[in-house]
Order: sequence, then C-alpha cells, then structure tokens
Amino acid sequence: MAHTKHTKHAKSRSRNSGKSTKNTKQTKNNRPRGRSRPPAQGARRALRREVPSIVAILTDQRDFAAMHDYRSFTFDDHAHYLRQTEGLLRSLAAQGVHTCVGLFDPDEYADYCTDTAQNPDTPATRTRYTAEIAAGGPTVPYSGQPLELLITQLEYETDRQATWDYATDLLSRTGSCSDCGQDIARASFDRASHALTKLLEAAGPGAHHLVCSIPAADAPLLAALHARCDDRGNVHLVQAEALVCCTVLAAGMASDSPGGVVLRTSTPGGHEEVRGWSLHDGWLHPLTEAEVFNAYCTDAESGEPVPPEPGVTYRPGTPLPPPPAG
Repeated sequence: MAHTKHTKHAKSRSRNSGKSTKNTKQTKNNRPRGRSRPPAQGARRALRREVPSIVAILTDQRDFAAMHDYRSFTFDDHAHYLRQTEGLLRSLAAQGVHTCVGLFDPDEYADYCTDTAQNPDTPATRTRYTAEIAAGGPTVPYSGQPLELLITQLEYETDRQATWDYATDLLSRTGSCSDCGQDIARASFDRASHALTKLLEAAGPGAHHLVCSIPAADAPLLAALHARCDDRGNVHLVQAEALVCCTVLAAGMASDSPGGVVLRTSTPGGHEEVRGWSLHDGWLHPLTEAEVFNAYCTDAESGEPVPPEPGVTYRPGTPLPPPPAG
C-alpha cells in the first residue's frame, strides 16, 4: 500500500509536471507568429531605423572655406563635399532612417564653442553643435530629392525663419496704445489675419501666390503665401507660411509703414491675373489697374519700364472692408 501510495503521488507529480510544461508551451506560443527574435546585428539595424538623424550642411562656398581653419575638417573641395553629403543622405534613406537637413553656420559654430568652452577643432564638437543648435533651427526632411532642390528648400526655410524673427522683433517693440491701453502687436496681428482672410475669400477659386512687403532697415521685408481656393469657398494653405505673412503685415500695420500686397491667381485654364493693395493708415487699400500694371512693369532698381508678362491680366485690387472698430 505504501508503494501504491507513492506511485499515486508520483503520477500526480507527473501530471502536474505535464501541466506546467503545457503552460510553458502555451506561454511561448502566445508570442505573435512569424516574429522570431532577430540576431544581434539585425536587432541593431532594426533599432537604427527607429533613431532619426540630423545632418548639417555647409551650402555656401564662403561658409565651406571658413571651416578650413580647423585641421580636423579634412574636405578641401566644396563640390566633392556636397557629393559625399548626398551619398550619406542616400545611405541613411536606404536604411529607412528619417533624416532632416539643417544649415551649418561657421560663425554660429564659433560662438557656440566659445560659450560652451569646447574645442572647435574636433568632429565631436561639430556633432554636438549639430545636435544642440542646428537641429533647433530650420530643417528640411530628406525624401530622396536632388541635393540642389534640397538646398533651395533649406535656404527658403531659413529665409522664412529669419523674416519671422525680424517681424516678430518689430512687433515686440510696439508696446501698448497710449489712449486705450490695448496691446498694439496683438491688435495688429488680428487685423492682418482678418485682411488676409478677406483677401483670399474675395480672390475666388484657383491657385494663389500672395507676396507681402514692408520697408525695413536694409531691404524690404518679404513674405510669401501659397493658397488654393476650391469651388465651395474653402481656403487651403500652409499654416507656417500664413503665420509669417500675417506677422510681416502686422508689423507694417503696427508701425504705420508704407507697404503692399500683390496677389497672383492662376486658374485651371492657364490664365493668370494680378491684383495689388497698398498699406497705409493701418489697412490695405486697393490699387487701380494702372497702378498694378505700373508696379509690375517697372524695374524696381532702374525705374525703367519692362514689357508685361504674356498671358497675365492686371486687375484692380478688391476693396477690403476693415474689421469693426475695437
């Protein structure tokens, strides 16, 4: 009987052991099928695709020459440097790595090294500058476009950021109204937003290219906005462009600067129309057809007349009712 009891306990343990083994198998089988654990090298490649990259480029020949003062910067030909950079971007894209491209500014880099007490003549410092400073500025995602187009996009983004920074600085100096205490910058931005909204609504269906300019210390402050209006009156635009354009126009309104807005509209039939408005007394006032023609058909530097563009019709600006007072 003792032996029989022992045998029963042994069978019971065996059954329990079998259940444990079965549960273990079920736990393993709970893993999604078709996903085997990759080898170490494959795992690192998989992780690499999860890590974004930032590449800072010396787009300007003069900026490239400024880096020759550093012995650790081994490139001596700008064209060769750009070819190698494009090869690097293609390699990262082939690995599935999301890469953004920014500008490498040698002057800003020198200031960064001075402020952080780092040796500028090392690749490690240039890497840290790219990660900490260049990555915080304007960047363009690399999606396989030619390097020439990428540089053009990057320079456009850089100019737009600089325009927004300068216009914002102009607005920040305006303070409050001495009569009513209202914040002039906020009120001007609201008026500018109202003006551009009404302008695009009045433009009607088509693709629109709007340019706003106001005088500045060195050169006119320019901002461009691309928009599309459908047949139902809906306006589609890029928010970043709209923000910069509103800020520039608001800076002109706040400072009561003379300025202007030009709108070029393209319709599906290939026809183009140009309209214009002048900025004075804190609002946009429509130009006449003759004024629009003269603005477009006069060389800005020499003042000499230039022939009108073929296929372009010059129209008077649409009257824009100002927002309610207050």
